[in-house]
Amino acid sequence: MKIDILTLFPNTFDFLKVYGVIGKAVENNIIEINTIDIRRFSKNKHNKVDDEVYGGSAGMLMTMQPVVDAIESVRTEDCKVIFLSPQGKVLNQGIAIDLSKESHLILLCGHYEGIDSRVINNFVDYEISIGDYVLTGGEIPAMVLIDAVTRLIDDVLGNDLSYKTDSHYNILLQHDHFTRPREYLGYKVPEVLFSGNHKLIEEWQIKSSIENTKKKRPDLYEKYIESIRKE
Repeated sequence: MKIDILTLFPNTFDFLKVYGVIGKAVENNIIEINTIDIRRFSKNKHNKVDDEVYGGSAGMLMTMQPVVDAIESVRTEDCKVIFLSPQGKVLNQGIAIDLSKESHLILLCGHYEGIDSRVINNFVDYEISIGDYVLTGGEIPAMVLIDAVTRLIDDVLGNDLSYKTDSHYNILLQHDHFTRPREYLGYKVPEVLFSGNHKLIEEWQIKSSIENTKKKRPDLYEKYIESIRKE
């Protein structure tokens, strides 16, 4: 997968190329991450990319010309242009799975009061948010999206398909996990996990997953119950 990030702060993303499994995936040419400085496309002699908002609204807005030119500089026939925006659809595991199947993503990071709406309405395929709150820019949401999406690409986690047991992969949250010591301060690891009986362990994991979901995310638990009723 190729990921082009359009931003006013390209250095923000330098650490991704050395960060954990993402850094290894870049090193192994499984994914390609490029940063494009939107200011390079400004035709203003001071490389200005923002201006006052028509209608007298507060703040400044990123102008259309440099943003559109930046998009067009990396656009391909099979790309998806994503604007990281608090107005977008909230990122979830399903969206991450769908995007992991794409070959080329262009991530557009806004700043100030945002971006001229003509860009969003005509040059963007998806608006994606990481939650119902507002940040100072799109760089952090872009990093979250990159992490969520790239770990689902084949070979990024090696041959490890553990993401299929992750929370949210199949509605439910993940089951409890334990490691050594077997007992500490009187708190014991469930005996079934030492039984060697894979069927019993799997049944325990499913039960634990359901209990965690019911306790921590009752909204997801109701969604899970509804899905069972439809089967």
